[in-house]
Amino acid sequence: MSSNLADTALRNQDLPLFEPRSTVFACTMEASKVPKIDAEADGWFIESRALESPQNLEDERDYKKIVQLTRMAAERYHWKAMLNLASLYLEGRDPERNSQDAVQLIEKAMELGIPAAYDRMGTYYINGTGVESDATRAYAFWQKAAQLGNPQALTTLAEKLNVGPDSEDGNHWSNIPTATRMLECALAQGYAPAAFKLHYLYASPRDGTGKIIGERNAETKSKALDALHRGVMLGCAECANALAVEFDDPFDIVTTIVPYVDKSRGKRYLLLSNELNFNPSARFPNLDKVVPLPPADLPPWNGDRDTLLAAAMGVTLPLTPAKTTMASAVTQATPLDPRYQLRFSGEQTVSEHAPLPGYWQPDPHHYDEAACRVLARTPPRAYLAGEAFAPLFAQDGDGDAKIDYILWRHFHTLRHNHGAVEPLAAAGLTREVSRPDNLLASNSDRPCPATGTWQPWVRADILCRRSSTSPGARPG
Repeated sequence: MSSNLADTALRNQDLPLFEPRSTVFACTMEASKVPKIDAEADGWFIESRALESPQNLEDERDYKKIVQLTRMAAERYHWKAMLNLASLYLEGRDPERNSQDAVQLIEKAMELGIPAAYDRMGTYYINGTGVESDATRAYAFWQKAAQLGNPQALTTLAEKLNVGPDSEDGNHWSNIPTATRMLECALAQGYAPAAFKLHYLYASPRDGTGKIIGERNAETKSKALDALHRGVMLGCAECANALAVEFDDPFDIVTTIVPYVDKSRGKRYLLLSNELNFNPSARFPNLDKVVPLPPADLPPWNGDRDTLLAAAMGVTLPLTPAKTTMASAVTQATPLDPRYQLRFSGEQTVSEHAPLPGYWQPDPHHYDEAACRVLARTPPRAYLAGEAFAPLFAQDGDGDAKIDYILWRHFHTLRHNHGAVEPLAAAGLTREVSRPDNLLASNSDRPCPATGTWQPWVRADILCRRSSTSPGARPG
């Protein structure tokens, strides 16, 4: 790489320096900043994650296939896959790639405006991974990521601000109000590690300098307890272990955040803690059904570990085979899997090369009759970014002539489940239950008609109709 290119690389961009004393903080949701995820690419990504499950021993994992699937998704700008692929490069899972390839991939993700990419670049700078170690740049990148709503960066910076005045140094500052708001913002986005750090701030309120300003009371203890419980639900092993100790045998009965010792609750939290330590990807959205917080009574349990874990996990139904419909029949002439359908992204070009990865199809309008017939029967096809579009020809008086200035339209893929309620999840993240003969449905503005597990759902065709009328659609 030439010096000029190196100087303009996104890793070297000038960002505002980190301001640890700032009292100005606005919580931004990372989900509002990331590109839309292509459904077909998401399927590849989920498959790659399943192959890397802790249930598969590391020596037995097919990392060649994991890299292949992750790269396929990353090439479709699946932002999580881009980050994972960079990690696979650093771990040496692809012998042809190294730390420089990882840095360049993260730069590409930053170019797409992905908040987590700024957080990752900060980590690279603090550790000297593929770049020269520079703590000042690291904090600047973390601050940028936090401003964009990245929960990992928010939690990292909050930890640096969560100290008393006697602990301040070149890497730690006292700014408790901002640290608290950062952790609350991270937890609101489902980032479990923020819950454990936040519960300390709730339990013992402190002023801006970190000095404790009051004794623990019922209100502060309750907030701390709720934070830990929510952390367990989201996958925080430390939270589950802390609650196991607090309920079973607290270190100090006077300052404990639980209202009373309850060894039965402690045992249940311990089982959840052990599972999360083994499988950090586990989540327990139905936690309140197996171990609700006091004063609710504990529901019956037969003492079996797997029964408890299954009851706390989410629920999915077995996927049904794709049905042939008019929509899927049209796409069967293309490489598109019939489990997916296309939605116009709003992007189009007259270039001879695809500016974005994904499915492209020529628009037959505004051409003469001969060209229109050719373009109308040309099926959509997947292209990589920068790949040349296939040339198309139409008959004229002198034979076949190349059609020039074709308007190509870009499409995202959506899951095409033909109206079935089939939430997608990585293997082991949920438990699969048998599909009922007749699914019970109810509008969200009505009282729940029956006890059980309910799944919110909006039909894909409704989404398509609404998105097609929405101006300003951006690529995903």
